[in-house]
Amino acid sequence: MATNKEIIYLPLEDVDSEHCALIVEKGLSQVKGIESNNVETNNRRAAITVRDNEAVTEAVKTVRDLGYGVTTANGTFPVLEMTCASCAGSAESIVKLQPGVVSASVNYGTGNLVVEYLPNMTDPYKLQKAVQGAGYDLLIEEESTQYETLEEIHEKKFKKLKFKTTWAVILSLPVFLIGMFFMDIPFGNEIMWAFSTPVVLWLGRDFFINAWKQAKHRSANMDTLVALSTGIAYIFSVFNMLFADFWIQRGLEAHVYFEAASVIIAFILLGKLLEEKAKGNTSSAIKKLMGLQPKTVMVLQADGSELQTSIDDVRVGDVVLVKPGEKIAVDGMVISGNSYVDESMLSGEPVPVLKKENEKVYAGTINQKGGFQFKAERVGKETMLAQIIKMVQDAQGSKAPVQKLVDKIAGIFVPIVIGIAILTLIFWIILGGESGLVHGLLAAVTVLVIACPCALGLATPTAIMVGVGKGAENGILIKDAESLELAKNVDAIILDKTGTITQGRPEVTGIQWLNDDDTASSILMSIEKQSEHPLADAVVKHLADISTTKLSNFVSITGKGVQAEHNNETYYIGNKKLLAENNINIAEALQQHAEQWSKLSKTVIWFSNSKHALAVVAISDQIKETSVQAIKDLQEMNIDLYMLTGDNEATAKAIANQTGIKHYKAEVLPQQKAEFVKELQSQGKVVAMVGDGINDSTALATADVSIAMGKGSDIAMDVAKMTIISSDLTKIGQAIRLSKQTVSTIKQNLFWAFIYNVIGIPIAAGILYPINGFLLNPMIAGAAMALSSVSVVSNSLRLKWRK
Repeated sequence: MATNKEIIYLPLEDVDSEHCALIVEKGLSQVKGIESNNVETNNRRAAITVRDNEAVTEAVKTVRDLGYGVTTANGTFPVLEMTCASCAGSAESIVKLQPGVVSASVNYGTGNLVVEYLPNMTDPYKLQKAVQGAGYDLLIEEESTQYETLEEIHEKKFKKLKFKTTWAVILSLPVFLIGMFFMDIPFGNEIMWAFSTPVVLWLGRDFFINAWKQAKHRSANMDTLVALSTGIAYIFSVFNMLFADFWIQRGLEAHVYFEAASVIIAFILLGKLLEEKAKGNTSSAIKKLMGLQPKTVMVLQADGSELQTSIDDVRVGDVVLVKPGEKIAVDGMVISGNSYVDESMLSGEPVPVLKKENEKVYAGTINQKGGFQFKAERVGKETMLAQIIKMVQDAQGSKAPVQKLVDKIAGIFVPIVIGIAILTLIFWIILGGESGLVHGLLAAVTVLVIACPCALGLATPTAIMVGVGKGAENGILIKDAESLELAKNVDAIILDKTGTITQGRPEVTGIQWLNDDDTASSILMSIEKQSEHPLADAVVKHLADISTTKLSNFVSITGKGVQAEHNNETYYIGNKKLLAENNINIAEALQQHAEQWSKLSKTVIWFSNSKHALAVVAISDQIKETSVQAIKDLQEMNIDLYMLTGDNEATAKAIANQTGIKHYKAEVLPQQKAEFVKELQSQGKVVAMVGDGINDSTALATADVSIAMGKGSDIAMDVAKMTIISSDLTKIGQAIRLSKQTVSTIKQNLFWAFIYNVIGIPIAAGILYPINGFLLNPMIAGAAMALSSVSVVSNSLRLKWRK
């Protein structure tokens, strides 16, 4: 299962709030063999770092003992090729070593493997491959290809919850009507007892089972509050019905509160159902991303035939055929054909991109009208789509700084509420006169019911989940909750020039010929094609339609340019120094163009024969179309912008003037970028660094918020906390606005969750009774509690529809 150290993800059930997460984390921290653990409420999973095989089995047992569930799948598979009893032991130990296996046993007598495994970590086919490696085989029936996935298991759970809720509502309705309006009908109490018993003891039994499991571990959660409140109301009612004389002898009426017990459970189940439905919507971004990858692909065989292959069986180097309208399955390089590909799901850019030979294509993008073949370069977990999904999941599972305070409150919340309920009962008995005990019990029950740690626990994670998901849909990948929370405070942004503000590749922006001459342009193209200088590529791209010609005596002159011969004439390409050394005449018209371009900080190269200059070429790294608007938007948000570049002063000044950036520094080394970040931080600024190259990685790591350009280096993306997939600067403003919206949603959620408890608990305890005789009905308290959680999740979902 795990060798050395391995991260295993346990899919959790019923861990619905941060308070539950804390209980699970505490339990897992005591399991031998677990080095670290982190419960991600949003992802419904616990990430545990384990050293050995037994730790996962123990972890699952611990979580279940605490009253929560771990989603596992079970299977029985015949083991083939076993020849003796020791084969059974060998096959069993191999299966047990696979990541995600909880328990496994092979019975030599029946020849069967009985296995329990985590469906998010492994599946029967992976187990089959492992067993095959040792010379055995597993027989996997066709039916079991439909092995239970996490989604299906959640769906089953949701249906079960729906069933319970429906019946709880149906059975509670007559109890509610009799309890509220027809108290005096014959056998009213017995009828209510008959209807409320299945609600409390059958449909609501999980509350009691989980509360008992919690109590065994000396902890308490929402189940404890529900079990205590409904249990007290139910037992008190049964006692009053069977031993009514006890109260009558004391001159009191024997009231029953069956309606409170059953209606509370119905309301809380209804609240859970609505909450589950809403929480399903918050994770829709991940589901959308996962749905982008096709399940099968067409792979070209060595003999030229086509074979439909499962996505899991595609290997690096396979040639994949893509037809019009199909989704691309893995990352690769186009080797023949061309077509436009819609990459909007990854980059957020609506315009399809032309893909031709030697261009990269990515899993999850959609081919348009053409067809092409590409060679698979990254498959499975290595594809860009898989990495995006993992990044989004990790971010949705991370905790925002504000969550740490909420966790502390959630940790002591339930014990405090139980304490308040006991104090309420005592005060009522002392000060409540004749009916003090009855009112006291009711008030205590109402306090237990109305207090809801779930609304507090859901306030932050649901907003983070929607915020990160919305970012991903717009081509902004956010690695953790902290950077999402911090981005709203950014007041200084440092921009790298090359690849961030500019395209990051030199392009020919102008070419001026002395005379229009096809032969001359053919010679220029031929020489540049042989040159190794990086600027030569730009000229070759620009003259792509020109045919080449034969050259001789090609020589590279370091630091100046190149020379070559054609038809006994020598030609030069290079800087002005090269022309001066060879006494080459430059016409006034060409000289004027060159001076004009130099003022705009463009690189100027000359092309000449042995007597005079034939052409002058301007090359520059073009500013991206969106950069100027993006910089203007950020300045309007009162953010100071700084441009840092390793380029010369003249180029830096020209770019700054063209884009409207007021502060810039030229000829900056990578280490100086990081020092400049620290300098701004020492002035009290919250600094964001935006870069795309390895040279930016130190500065990215130093900044408060680090943003990488998706078309840049992998190292920059690894270090940065946010990645703009399309490398479009306008997304930075969007990311900051998203951060502001998310944080304001968290604040609203926390405000309502706190205010609800601060107002609700005293009213439930009966604080208004001495003033106007008002006592809150426990049923109303149950409805209010259910509503509080649903309202918090619904408020988070509003983020999805905000601009």
